[in-house]
Parts: sequence; structure tokens; C-alpha cells
Amino acid sequence: QLQLVESGGGLVQPGGSLRLSCVASGFTFTSYRMSWYRQAPGKGRELVATITRYGVDIDYLDSVKGRFTISRANAKNTVYLQANSLKPEDTAVYYCNTDSPTFPWGQGTQVTVSS
Repeated sequence: QLQLVESGGGLVQPGGSLRLSCVASGFTFTSYRMSWYRQAPGKGRELVATITRYGVDIDYLDSVKGRFTISRANAKNTVYLQANSLKPEDTAVYYCNTDSPTFPWGQGTQVTVSS
């Protein structure tokens, strides 16, 4: 069964860090570039970061460059997002999917940055 399950979100103070995880199942993980997206309240979903199938190339949204790091563990069918120096404007529900995106969305994981 095809599934994307995100976890690792939470409430953090500005400047804090979180590590998000997304476990994929039901498809050949190494066949796809994987991405993290986010959707803030009242806004559309935006692409945050993309990693190629074996991690050779990575792209980031300009506003997260230098603060966020995307990585993947193909043996675990998992993609990660290390989010450092978090800002209130990073508050959103974070989702993973392919870079197209190809598959049904998971439930996402809520990241709230607030003092």
C-alpha cells in the first residue's frame, strides 16, 4: 500500500531546531527524487527542498538556504529535513512527496515556531 508518513514536528522557540522524517512505502523509493513541502495557514503549499535519487543534487527554497538540510536513507525508505535556526515564518504543516508531486499526500507534521 502506497503511503507517506511524516513525523518529527512540534512547538519550538525561534532559533530552535527540529528533525523531520518521512517514511515511504508501496513504491520503489530509489526511483524518485524526493521533496519536502510546507503549507502555512491561509497559504498554498510550497516546495521547500528536493533531493535526487542518490543525494547527488539538492535544491532549497531561498528562504531556508543555510538553515535547512534535506537528506535521505534509501535503505530505510526515509527522507529527512533538518530544520535549524527556525523562524516564526517557518510555521506550517510539512509534507513529503516526490518532486512532481506524484503520490497522495500524507497527513503531514505540524511545525510551530513561537515564543
